[in-house]
Amino acid sequence: MLIDVSAIEQAEAHSAKQWGEQPSRTFDELMVGYLKASEADKRPSGFQRDKEIVRNLRQHFGGTELSALSPLLIRLYVDHRRTVVANGTVNRELCVLSSAINYARREWEWDIPNPVPGRKLRTPEGRVRWMTREESVRLLDEASREPQAPHLTDFIRLALNTGCRKGELLGLEWKRVDLQAGLILLEADHTKTLKRRSVPINADAREAILSRSRFRARHCPLSPWVFCHEDGSRVLDLKRSFTTARKRAGIEDFRVHDLRHTCAAWLVSAGVPLTAVRDLLGHTTVKMTERYAHLAPENVRAAVAMIESDESRLSHVGKLKVVTTTG
Repeated sequence: MLIDVSAIEQAEAHSAKQWGEQPSRTFDELMVGYLKASEADKRPSGFQRDKEIVRNLRQHFGGTELSALSPLLIRLYVDHRRTVVANGTVNRELCVLSSAINYARREWEWDIPNPVPGRKLRTPEGRVRWMTREESVRLLDEASREPQAPHLTDFIRLALNTGCRKGELLGLEWKRVDLQAGLILLEADHTKTLKRRSVPINADAREAILSRSRFRARHCPLSPWVFCHEDGSRVLDLKRSFTTARKRAGIEDFRVHDLRHTCAAWLVSAGVPLTAVRDLLGHTTVKMTERYAHLAPENVRAAVAMIESDESRLSHVGKLKVVTTTG
């Protein structure tokens, strides 16, 4: 027998309106609907991440009526998961659960509680690992010795000089490289934050792109990809060759994504404002960029000097004069 879903929904709506009765909703109903919305609204990688998180949540909340979802149940979940995974992972799972509940409340008008806010765990400050200039020279030198990865050197140079993510570079097409304007164009579909941005090309980045252009002209003139193999197919990953070059260069605890951190660290150390670094990297807020602020202590020193008292400033100048005359 076919079930008339629309009729059931109409009856539920009528009961809610006439008698204030709310239909029973389960965790499974919520997540099925939320994942459908996630698949339509998010990039494939984001949707797959949501699916994995929902799988973990379902082991604990599967079959639970949402009206029974309480702070106690959330705490029990958190206490269990934190013995298995890191606090950051627990927080990401709670974020998906909270987002799903809020989505149902906003889009479907479900009258259900959201006991998640305020339950997240403390997490350590995000990892920031970056290279010195001398280390980068060693890494590039070793990368050039990778016969199976002729693209590796150009990738590293471009990542260090643009701050682009690995996926943004490996998915880069020639039609989005404007050498005349000196820009790489990233549309919303190509970025993690789903926001378009343009990335300026400096001299080092330009040379890396021209090197890729020469490779393309020699092997695969019709390939649309900046980072491609000799047959024109897109380079999908470079973790193995990168790790080999890194080890030979004697650089420890350094990942491909840390090239992006290195670009940011070099910029901040050179005195570039955090807001400019934020725009280049495509951070949604300057808070993400602030992790690099400690690399520019002179900026803070100058700011503190602005509030010195007149007496302190005059005393400081006087000391400088004494030093000068005695020297």
